[in-house]
Amino acid sequence: MDKSSGVGVLDKAAVVLSALEAGPATLAQLVAATHLARPTAHRLAVALEHHRLVSRDMQGRFVLGPRLAELAAAAGEDRLLAAAGPVLGALRDHTGESAQLYRRQGDQRICVAAAEKQMGLRDSIPVGATLTMLAGSAAQILLAWEEPDRLHRGLQGAKFTATILSGVRRRGWAQSVSEREVGVASVSAPVRGPSGRVIAAVSVSGPVERMSRQPGRLHAASVVAAANRLSDVLKKAEES
Repeated sequence: MDKSSGVGVLDKAAVVLSALEAGPATLAQLVAATHLARPTAHRLAVALEHHRLVSRDMQGRFVLGPRLAELAAAAGEDRLLAAAGPVLGALRDHTGESAQLYRRQGDQRICVAAAEKQMGLRDSIPVGATLTMLAGSAAQILLAWEEPDRLHRGLQGAKFTATILSGVRRRGWAQSVSEREVGVASVSAPVRGPSGRVIAAVSVSGPVERMSRQPGRLHAASVVAAANRLSDVLKKAEES
């Protein structure tokens, strides 16, 4: 069967990506695997690198880029959102605080699911709300495991530091107190896609007087468990 789409440059780009599926490749190896002319293979690989569909490893070899994982994660978002409601509801009931699920979108983060505390003082974040990536425990989670160059850019103007993000990676959760909004504390943990990449952040948030100046001591274990449950849902969906 003819695998040509009729759009030559797209077909050749697909051949490059397919070749890299086998692992890192030098330009010479890419030429041998794709049977493309050397200038063509180089031009396509560099163009795909510009769009983050291709990257380079420490030896300068071409490898599949991070954008592919991001697209795969987006394809699994329906499964994530379907599972998020019950998990966030259970987290809210266990902690007594509002629970949210955030995904990164460029230089912002979006609340894609939430379970609000029904009574009393609470931090209310409606679904669809756009928040900064420069403050808050969820922003820390969504940035902490990024590639070094994106992490460095993300720290410009942020209220947290590289040292704080190093601690987040070490313990696997983040906390903030009056960072995004005065009087509000939060705890967040990463949701990982099947590849292990962080694709979302689960959070609980509420007033500092109830969550304390060390909210992680109260809620980190529960938030991490909720995030792990969502990660497991995505992993099982990938395996099925």
